[in-house]
Amino acid sequence: MTRDSSISFQTLPNGLHVVHEAMPWLPSASFTFLFPFGAAADPKTYEGSATVLYDWLYRGTQSLDSRAFSDELDRLGLRRGGGSGKEYCTFSGSLLKSSFKDALALYKDMFISPRLSDEEFLSAQNLALQELASLADNPTQQLFETLSLRYFASSHGNSSYGTEEGLLNLSAELLRQSYAQRLSPKGAIFSVAGGLSWDEVSETVNTLFGDWQGPEPALPKVSINKGEQEHILENSMQTQIGVAYESVAPNQEGWYENAVALSVLSGGMGARLFSEVREKRGLVYSVVAVSRSLKDFGYTLAYAGTTPERANETLDVLLAELGKIAQGISQEELERARTGLLSQLVMQGESSGARAASLARDIFLLGKPRNMDDIKADLLALELSKVNDFLAHQKKPEFSILSLGPKRLDEVLV
Repeated sequence: MTRDSSISFQTLPNGLHVVHEAMPWLPSASFTFLFPFGAAADPKTYEGSATVLYDWLYRGTQSLDSRAFSDELDRLGLRRGGGSGKEYCTFSGSLLKSSFKDALALYKDMFISPRLSDEEFLSAQNLALQELASLADNPTQQLFETLSLRYFASSHGNSSYGTEEGLLNLSAELLRQSYAQRLSPKGAIFSVAGGLSWDEVSETVNTLFGDWQGPEPALPKVSINKGEQEHILENSMQTQIGVAYESVAPNQEGWYENAVALSVLSGGMGARLFSEVREKRGLVYSVVAVSRSLKDFGYTLAYAGTTPERANETLDVLLAELGKIAQGISQEELERARTGLLSQLVMQGESSGARAASLARDIFLLGKPRNMDDIKADLLALELSKVNDFLAHQKKPEFSILSLGPKRLDEVLV
């Protein structure tokens, strides 16, 4: 077990990681269960199974049907959340600390003795099919889901929405077998932030989950396709452009330098992409670049929405700005980016839900929790010369480009 002034971290004998951050001024608490199964581990021809399983689990326990289970959570005043992603699923909640033990007992039953009825399977399956169909009304999301599929050579390209074929191939019996392999304490993470003490959290978790046993889910290794350009013909008034390229993994040196560089590119109305692509040239109605992290892998996604007539120029300028960051940033840009990142950190520190989610992600991606004071110190210690030296020594980005619209774009990857 490790402890600092506010964070306690322990791994139980069954493999469940437990982390707690004290926020003693709060009468409430938030928690996150993170299980390392997601779309990347969906069996071939059963894409979408993680999402359906996530929804199915929330539909009751052996002793409570779906309505009764939901009523019990409501009775405790619990606000639930979470979702299914590429590498993990999260089940989260926020509530008064006085209700913590009762709520955790319900979650224990949901994980260890779920109802998993045939009727509720069909409801969860139909909901997943409806969410998949909704992509047709969201071309931007459709673009990113397809870009991910083309960018990754590994199953990390799988969408959490699944595929129509994969969802229809599922059955209640198949998913029950999947549950037995995927829901396990080994490699799972339970994080809590709020007004509870470590002793209260540790005692409750050990009592409820200490005897739980199960196999360790396997995560596939990441592999990517570099330097590809494709277009999807779509009868639309706009052209959507997506770009993906490898950046810094969260467990690598240069993580904070990369975060600053990305903020310089896309950290607000004064950032380079907004200024150069939208304000100066009027090329787009939307432009952004965001960082994405997987276990042992990091990448950047950039997006621009424009008119078909200006799509080629938009792509040229977008790629030029993404590449130009290697030439370095100014002291003014560093200070503005740092201020933005520190502001985000402060706001996250005011939310127990944000802290619980962040702690769970840290353990999954880094193997340890990060103290907010340490993050702040690392950001404040960044010097311009160090940031620019990092940027100058990064490999030239190998862009993967996907566009969606009524006209094909010129080939820029040669």
